[in-house]
Amino acid sequence: MHKRRENRRFIRIFLLGIVFTIFIMYMSLATGIFDLTHLEIIQTLLGLDALWENHLVIYEFRLPRIVIGAFVGCALGMVGSVLQGVTKNYLADPGILGIQAAVGFSVVCYMLIVQSNVTGMSELSIISMSLFGWIGGILAAIFLFLFSMKRGEIDPRRLILVGIALNAGFGALTLFVSLKMNPQDFEMATVWLSGSIYSASWEQIYSMIPWFILVVPLFLSKARILNLLQLNEMTIIGLGIRANRIRFLLLLGAVGLISSSVIVSGSIGFVGLIAPHIARRLVGIHYPYILPISGLTGMLLVVVGDWIGRTIFAPAELAVGIVISIIGVPYFIYLLMRSARNV
Repeated sequence: MHKRRENRRFIRIFLLGIVFTIFIMYMSLATGIFDLTHLEIIQTLLGLDALWENHLVIYEFRLPRIVIGAFVGCALGMVGSVLQGVTKNYLADPGILGIQAAVGFSVVCYMLIVQSNVTGMSELSIISMSLFGWIGGILAAIFLFLFSMKRGEIDPRRLILVGIALNAGFGALTLFVSLKMNPQDFEMATVWLSGSIYSASWEQIYSMIPWFILVVPLFLSKARILNLLQLNEMTIIGLGIRANRIRFLLLLGAVGLISSSVIVSGSIGFVGLIAPHIARRLVGIHYPYILPISGLTGMLLVVVGDWIGRTIFAPAELAVGIVISIIGVPYFIYLLMRSARNV
């Protein structure tokens, strides 16, 4: 009976979240410097409007940006939830643990080596950058786990400290490497690293799709095992679960999804931290429910953040990473105070 009630609650919240997400996406599509009526938007989406200006605004500028925001937000939300489950630490997220910084450093190194710009890149170049970033993220994750282990188990406090150190170290290296770039690439890299999706393109969207096809089903299939990984190590061993193998597999998927996101949006912080906490408040502590709601919540956060940054400050534009940081910093302080009270 209780299980059935939880299922109904999850389905209700999930459907409401989808409806609200579609509404926000449409509002983002309808607002901007170039005015479009609702009829023009519908006609253009259905291919009935012959005006090339409307087609250009919707299909080349606004729609790719909205889709990229949705993909990135979903990736950050789900990865944040998985990392919190794997590490048993509700303050863990890709930004705080230094994974995003490591991926960003790898990508900046790639940009320096090939002397390439963030904008106007081919699909092959974007995929190459994604693989390069994935390697950097894997190395960071390995360091994170090696230095956070204590008597064969992950120490949550040590994990946060090591993550902060890695984040600072890779951030400094990224700044050093970016200073070696030519002025044009340096300017683009700086904007990109602040967390921006203003240069979204369909090629970037195509580069993210393979990672979603591979990783999201993996996460969902391991959701029930993530519930069991919250138990103590002796109980996990007694249940016959190969914990280290599952953690490493989930970590590989998480780094892959994060690398594909960082390539197209830079380092957008706090989404991977906030989304899982909101999901737990909405649907409880079970990961089969938390993972989809975390992805949906992250999607909403990024799409709304980009909409705010693009419209409220028009004609100027505020990067989505900055908007979410303004929201995320107070929430992070609240989480720290709450965790300190529970110690």
